[in-house]
Amino acid sequence: MIENIKTVSDLNFKNKIALVRVDFNVPVNNQSYKIIDDTRILYSIPTIQKIISDSGKVVLMSHFGRPKGKYSKIYSLRFIISYLSKKLKIPIKFSETCIGKAVEKKISELKNGEILLLENIRFYKEEEEGNENFAFKLSKLGDIYVNDAFGVSHRSHASISIVPKFFGEKKCIGFLMKKEIQSLKKVLEKGRAPITILLGGAKISSKIAIIENMINLVDYLLIGGAMSYPFIKAQGGKVGNSLVDEYNDLKVLKKIIEQYKKQKKTKILFPKDVIIADSFKNYAQTKIVSIHSIPDGWMGLDIGPTSIKNFCEIINYSRTILWNGPLGVFEFQNFSSGTTSIAKSIVKSTEHGAFSLVGGGDTIAALKIKKYENKISYLSTGGGAMLESLKNKMLPGIKAIIS
Repeated sequence: MIENIKTVSDLNFKNKIALVRVDFNVPVNNQSYKIIDDTRILYSIPTIQKIISDSGKVVLMSHFGRPKGKYSKIYSLRFIISYLSKKLKIPIKFSETCIGKAVEKKISELKNGEILLLENIRFYKEEEEGNENFAFKLSKLGDIYVNDAFGVSHRSHASISIVPKFFGEKKCIGFLMKKEIQSLKKVLEKGRAPITILLGGAKISSKIAIIENMINLVDYLLIGGAMSYPFIKAQGGKVGNSLVDEYNDLKVLKKIIEQYKKQKKTKILFPKDVIIADSFKNYAQTKIVSIHSIPDGWMGLDIGPTSIKNFCEIINYSRTILWNGPLGVFEFQNFSSGTTSIAKSIVKSTEHGAFSLVGGGDTIAALKIKKYENKISYLSTGGGAMLESLKNKMLPGIKAIIS
C-alpha cells in the first residue's frame, strides 16, 4: 500500500476552492428517494468539515446510478441536498451543470465555508470515457483536488484519474480514502496471525487474481457461496444445477489447486456440505448433501451445518479477518443461516480483539439485517475497489494522486 500519501490534513484550505470527488452513489427507495444506506455519505463528512473549518469552499462531484451519459431525472443528485444540509447543519447550493460558464459563475460567488453540489457527473458520457478535455474543464472549478471516493477509485474515469493531473502538487486524498487504505494495510501488511480471508458471492471471475495473490500470504482462505461450485467442478465433483459463474476455465482453477498443494502456509477450505433446493424459492424442497455430489435438477443455495461449524471455528481464533461475498442466498430466510452464522462469528471475534474488514454491497446488507454493521472494525465503502486492492494493484484513483 501507499506510504506518505498526502491527505487533507496536510493542506490548508483557507480562501481555496476544494474540488472534492465523493461517492454519493447510495441505495435509495425508488419511489420516495429515501436513502436506505447512508454509510458512504457519513464517511465523507469529516473531509468536508475539515475544508470548511479551514475557511475553504467546497465543490462536490459525484455520480449516481448508471445514466449512460444522458440527463435523466431519476438519476439527479438533488435528493442528496436536504440530507446533506441536515448532517452538516448548513445550506447546500446546487448546480445543474458540471462544466461551463453557469457553474463557474456559481463557484465564483461561493463564500468561505459554503458548499456547492454538482449534478450527476455521469450525465456526461466523457466522464466514463476518461476524456481529457472534459477533465481539464472540470479542473478549472477548483484550486485543490481531493479524492474521497474509494468506491470508484478502481475506475479510470475523468473525475478520478484524469482531473488530478491538472493540479500538480495541489491534490490529496480525504479521510474516507485514508481509512480505506489503512484498513487494507491492517490486513495485507500488518495483519496479526492467523489471517483469514473469506470470499463468497457468485462472481469467481473477479476474484481469481485475489486467490492467486493471497496463496502463501494469509493463513486461511475460505471459499463459499456460488464461488465454490466451479472449484468443485474442477476437482471432478457434481454440482447439479448450482449457479456457476460465466468463468469456465477449469484449467486455471485446477492450476490454483495445484499451486495451493505445493505451498505450506495457506490452507484453502471449501464447504463440505450444502443445503440444496429443487427450485430457486424460499420454500423449495431442501436437503443437505456433500458439495461434491449435488444431483441434477438440484441447486446449492447455502452452506451446510458442517461447513458452518468448520468456517466459524477458524474465524473464532483468527486475529485478522476480511470478508467479501455472502455464503448463500441470504435474501431467502431459509437459506440465510450460513451467511448469518459467519457474520455472528466475525462479530464475536472482533469483540475479542480481532481486526475485521467487511466489504461489498450484499455482504454489508447481510450484516445490516442482523444490525451487526457497527460491530465490525471497518466497513469498506467499495466492494470492487477493495477487491482490486487485494489483487496487489494500485488503484487508478490513488495512482493519480501520487504521480
